[in-house]
Amino acid sequence: MTVVAVTSLLLEARIATGPGVSVICGHASQLVSCLQAAIKRGALGVISFGVAGGLAPHLAPGDWVIGSGVRTGHERYPADRRWSSCLLQAIPGSVHGEIAGADAPIADASEKTRLHTLTGAMAVDMESHVAAKVAALHHIPFAVCRTVIDPADRDLPPAAVIDLRHDGTPDLLAISGSVIRQPSQIPALVRTAMDAWTARKALRLGRRLLGVGLGCPYLHEPACAPAGADVFAATQV
Repeated sequence: MTVVAVTSLLLEARIATGPGVSVICGHASQLVSCLQAAIKRGALGVISFGVAGGLAPHLAPGDWVIGSGVRTGHERYPADRRWSSCLLQAIPGSVHGEIAGADAPIADASEKTRLHTLTGAMAVDMESHVAAKVAALHHIPFAVCRTVIDPADRDLPPAAVIDLRHDGTPDLLAISGSVIRQPSQIPALVRTAMDAWTARKALRLGRRLLGVGLGCPYLHEPACAPAGADVFAATQV
């Protein structure tokens, strides 16, 4: 029995890998079937792990957000309180707050501000709401552990929001084509790369701090609704 870590970037997957952890890495469209298959094989919990876009104005690249829940549309999926508490204790300086789920990258600073105002969420990603929904359907503990990659006040250049390849790696050909068509984005792309370097460094450090099972407190307890776990049903918001 392992913790299942849900990621989209191959880099995230490589960092998340470790004792007590099985990793799913892929496009959001692939996550549901992959996650359901992993749960059938046996899972103590599901954690959304990796990078996220910042929505709260005080968050900088490399800051950690431990999700209290995930909001998407009119639904909210709560995170397991006990697991979240363990994550907060393990990563110094991490903050506790809502995560917004999105089906497409949030590239514009104005859209980040709008989403933060609308939901109160501190960060946004494209995998947490998918993982949360599947975990809720199977009544499995769920957690979110994400580090900010782009701050709320920063617009992302077009090349930075090109879809990943299905194996979780950047589509370098498409990125190069975007830069050739619009070379004015190069300064913003360099700044984005620097933010990504900061986030990657934080991700590696945080992973070491979380240790076996990515901080899951149920690693040595029976799976399926362990004592003290929350109820993982979606609520309307």
